[in-house]
Amino acid sequence: MPSGHRQDGRDRLDRVRGAFAGLAAGDAAGWPAARHRSALLAGWARRLHRELDAFAEERQVTTLPVPFALNQPVAPLAVGPSDDAEWLAWTALTIRENRAEAFGRLAGRDDFRARISVWAALDNLAAGKLPPASGHDNPHHFDDAAAVRAVAFGAAGLDPLEDACVTNAEDGVLGAVATARAVAALTDGAPMADAVEAALGALPPDTAIGHAAREALAAARAAGSPFAAVPALDAAVLDHVYSYGVAAAQTVPIALALADAAVTSARRTPGVERVAVERPGVEEFGAERPGVERVGVERPGVERVGVERPGVERVGAEAFGAGVSAAACLAPVADSAPALTGALLGCAAGYDALPAAWRERVRTLAGCCLPELAGADLLDIAGRLA
Repeated sequence: MPSGHRQDGRDRLDRVRGAFAGLAAGDAAGWPAARHRSALLAGWARRLHRELDAFAEERQVTTLPVPFALNQPVAPLAVGPSDDAEWLAWTALTIRENRAEAFGRLAGRDDFRARISVWAALDNLAAGKLPPASGHDNPHHFDDAAAVRAVAFGAAGLDPLEDACVTNAEDGVLGAVATARAVAALTDGAPMADAVEAALGALPPDTAIGHAAREALAAARAAGSPFAAVPALDAAVLDHVYSYGVAAAQTVPIALALADAAVTSARRTPGVERVAVERPGVEEFGAERPGVERVGVERPGVERVGVERPGVERVGAEAFGAGVSAAACLAPVADSAPALTGALLGCAAGYDALPAAWRERVRTLAGCCLPELAGADLLDIAGRLA
């Protein structure tokens, strides 16, 4: 799915790795990541967590329990990627295979964790029901499991339709196609605005996901920044009546809207890239307001200056952090909206532009959903697609 933009191999690799690391960082940033990673703890520890949760409910206690590691290694509960990153990696590793056959090899296993749509599809495949029926005759055909996997297809410039139809239908498939088109455009060097338009082209306005995407974009653009858009997106997209927050008609529109808002709000002057120049001087705090004294601190500092570099839109760590953090604020969809937002912004920024601490933290998979991926290097897997 070419976008018309050309990138050399080195830049393309940076963007593909950025998409994977960005998804993993967003995956890690959402509160459900600790729940997923706690699957690596002893079963009795998870049982105690459930009992404490019940205690809080029964006793009307506002001190809520969090996943904890009692008398066992705490590493699983460190900030890190969880389900979305592992399923993205699995997809990348099997991307050249027949999709029904790749999923079919999972049928009969009981040592991995997956979305309801995936489990239902595996049951269908085991019963001889092939795609697209395996995705359509599925109680969670509308979820975003295929959209998460579609990041790999977009990065590879491939159509995700065959893969999506194994586990999803309707909005679930449309969300996957839209995600892949956006990632493919960004991987080829397109600006975020073009990537968003490419995604919208896959989302007919008369569908739930298409309507929600346009409403989300309008709400975020009116708000002006990702964090400012959080209340507006909550009102425009989230209905708060369903028990699971993984509907593609909610998470994909939110990801598109927040990625678009993050890039737009970070763009101070068209054609100007902000770079750091070492210059000893006075760092000042405080705005120019009556009654506010500006305080100077004498220390060597870094002054941000504008340098004209026309032609290529580059997204920095600031925009990435703003978009992913805002997505994580939307608690009902924090399982995958931050991951999808991170994939888009990470692809636009490139791996090298992401915060160094996050780059290191998210590259090693824990195996909390697919045990065979424990210790796998996500960046090495991403590099095979570039």
